[in-house]
Amino acid sequence: MTADTLPRVVFFDAAGTLFHVKGSVGEIYLQHARKYGVTASPQAIQQAFARAFADAPPLAFSVSDPKEIQSCERLWWFDVVHNVFYRLGMFEKFDDYFDEVFRYFAGPDAWALYPDTVPTLQALVDRRLELGVVSNFDSRLYEILIGLGIDRFFESVTLSSFAGAAKPSPKIFQRALAKHGVAPIQALHIGDSLREDVQGAAGAGITGILLDRHRDQSCPPSTVTITTLDELLALVNRT
Repeated sequence: MTADTLPRVVFFDAAGTLFHVKGSVGEIYLQHARKYGVTASPQAIQQAFARAFADAPPLAFSVSDPKEIQSCERLWWFDVVHNVFYRLGMFEKFDDYFDEVFRYFAGPDAWALYPDTVPTLQALVDRRLELGVVSNFDSRLYEILIGLGIDRFFESVTLSSFAGAAKPSPKIFQRALAKHGVAPIQALHIGDSLREDVQGAAGAGITGILLDRHRDQSCPPSTVTITTLDELLALVNRT
């Protein structure tokens, strides 16, 4: 970047980048499922969830009415969770169970901020950078951001379910850019997925930065990688 194209906007992925599930999805699913007679181990549930989530279509829809989108979101997640227990063994009153876990993951109690999230966001805002979220999440994210106390940092939130396209599609990034009125070269995007965040951002002309907290991702040498959000500040200062 040159002096005329210093970053004006920094976009972030949400889950896995700014915050994470408390415990694991497998543990939480089992916690709510025990009273319905489920005896599978949290590890088995976690593995079934990973497969079901990977097999699911993108969380993006062709409808535009907000209520219709929310209905589609719920149905999308119903299919994922149903797929989990179809693999492990279905049980009575599954609909009631799904209602419970869907509501649980809508609230902040299911999530925890990474320790570096708030200090990094505050430091970027202090540098007069605009911040946004670009996420393959559903509309429950708004309540989560508010509950975790970080909604105040973001001038935009772009969700795949409302954008009609999910990362790594360039379309979702283009929608985010339009909200800030900036060119791709004036933006950065940080996330924990090489494919969705780094390669997806690059497809829209945005510089993507991989957040590899556990140093366990294999990626091309040219990939800009950080292991904590704190390291982002030095990259912004150098651009």
